[in-house]
Amino acid sequence: MNTRRQFITSTSAAAMSAATHAFAAPKDNEIKIAMIGCGGRGTGACNQALTAGSTIKLVALVDPLEGKAQAALDILRQKHEGQVAVPPEQVFTEFRDYKKAFDLADVVLITTPPGPRPFLFEHAVKAGKHVFMEKPVAVDAPGVRRVLAAAEEAKKKRLNVCVGFQRRYSPLYTDVINRIHAGEIGDLVYGRVYWNGTSRPGFPREPGESEMHYQIRNWYFFTWMSGDHILEQHCHNLDVANWVMKGVMPVRATGQGGRQVRKAKENGTIFDHHTVEFEYENGMRILSQCCQIGGKCQKDVSEHFHGTKGAADLAANGRFLINGQPPGGKRVRNKEDDYQLEHDAFFENIRTGKLRVDAEYAAHSTMMGVMGRMASYTGQVISWEQAFNSKEALAPDDITWDTEPPVKPDADGWYPVAIPGTTEPV
Repeated sequence: MNTRRQFITSTSAAAMSAATHAFAAPKDNEIKIAMIGCGGRGTGACNQALTAGSTIKLVALVDPLEGKAQAALDILRQKHEGQVAVPPEQVFTEFRDYKKAFDLADVVLITTPPGPRPFLFEHAVKAGKHVFMEKPVAVDAPGVRRVLAAAEEAKKKRLNVCVGFQRRYSPLYTDVINRIHAGEIGDLVYGRVYWNGTSRPGFPREPGESEMHYQIRNWYFFTWMSGDHILEQHCHNLDVANWVMKGVMPVRATGQGGRQVRKAKENGTIFDHHTVEFEYENGMRILSQCCQIGGKCQKDVSEHFHGTKGAADLAANGRFLINGQPPGGKRVRNKEDDYQLEHDAFFENIRTGKLRVDAEYAAHSTMMGVMGRMASYTGQVISWEQAFNSKEALAPDDITWDTEPPVKPDADGWYPVAIPGTTEPV
């Protein structure tokens, strides 16, 4: 789990298409990849991409933070000798160098923080590149809408898009959710999804550091870059709910949240806990909890669904259960790495000419998180239409070091934080 939390500048049949004339690898079968964002998650995703086939070659890296690209390159060269073909002039350290990297590659790995992802995804599709993109795919409704539009273009261009919701590639999740869809627990009544875990420290400001540099280096604690942890991590659980609900989205959400332990200046603008109830047109409810408080607080990352004939528990203490029993009568351990499985499938589709575009369901699952954040930040009832049509654009396009930060501290160094009951939806 930790590999999906780091960086710098998430099998649905409905998301799959059986197109047989998609992009095919060159005659020599070599597939060139470029990585945009070279932190821990980017390095991990690139390692998994290179593991997906010996003819996959890394040709370019982009990361503007000092030393990130070179550090990732050193790690990947050790793990994949012969698959890393990156001369010094293709290790890019300026924001806008993504264009140069795109020109060199067949496949782009977008492993930046969430804020820039819609912009980069849009431009990758315009450039005709296959894309692996981390979750969530955006931090706001305008970003979600851009991703959905770019996903349609990707389908037209027969470009594969894999999103890092690795549970969609897990045999255990797939088996249990197929059983839910087949009616083993009856008609759904309600669900519960959790990402309750430990806290993480922010980075203090360095002497003489510019505001934009600081916010990018400390990206997790700024809503415009991370989306808050209800998006950056809890979106995994919300995506499972979306999968179980077959893509039917909630009609409204109510929630509360706040900051109980994150009270330092380096904790930026995000909350440390959110509780949201999502309501569906048929009366179904999904209860959602996520917190990053630590101490003696219960830790739980799991999903649970209750029906008229019983219940299904997914990843509950590592167990997958239907009506209290392992599916098939015995406990099955997933011996395969879901992170690797998604890359294996992605590159196999590219090689064979099949097409799968994950971005549509990923955008809706991301939007569910945005809706929940709007509810917890404001304390108000938020409708799907209100959330989806929101004009609140948090992340600027085409970021440079000279870009004006979307939020600024006050004279004492404190950043503005939402207050439920006072903050208004936009």
